[in-house]
Amino acid sequence: MKRSDTRAPRADASRNRRQLLEVATRVFASAETEPSLREVAREAGVGIATLYRHFPTREDLVAAVYGDQVQRLTDGARRLLAELPPAEALRRWMDLFGDWVATKNGMLGTLLTMIESGEIAHARTHADLIAAIEEVLRAGDAAGELRGDVAAEDVAAGLIGVFTVAPLPEHGARAGRLLDVLMRGLRPEA
Repeated sequence: MKRSDTRAPRADASRNRRQLLEVATRVFASAETEPSLREVAREAGVGIATLYRHFPTREDLVAAVYGDQVQRLTDGARRLLAELPPAEALRRWMDLFGDWVATKNGMLGTLLTMIESGEIAHARTHADLIAAIEEVLRAGDAAGELRGDVAAEDVAAGLIGVFTVAPLPEHGARAGRLLDVLMRGLRPEA
């Protein structure tokens, strides 16, 4: 009897995959160089075979972590906007953006290679992030909390600049101060 490939994964397999993604995200964010897959498996409390069952290559793991983080970031904008006033939602989202940037620390070489080869659609990620920023900016403009003449591309460029000069986690306080300065520039003049 042939097994169907459309079967839902077992609960423990789903749990292991989720745990591997969470741990890999944390390991990549705290690493100065690309960590070994064995290190990720060890930190997750699973064997290397379990990691390879879910992510047969480093590229598969990097793509999964990257995709998960982009999804969390774009969903985070909508979630924060539903819970908070637009200006506060944007400021909190900026912190999420910093976490997203920091996650790339330990996977940058692999990620850049994958973007260059077309394995990861960087243009799609960029469009998704710009759309998330635009949504918050529109809500902020409508509420009178954020300037209506600022382009989402400019906010993204400002964020990239902040996290380039104040990378997380080692420069968290400086990044926070710079993000607050950026937010003051996004507020309408009194």
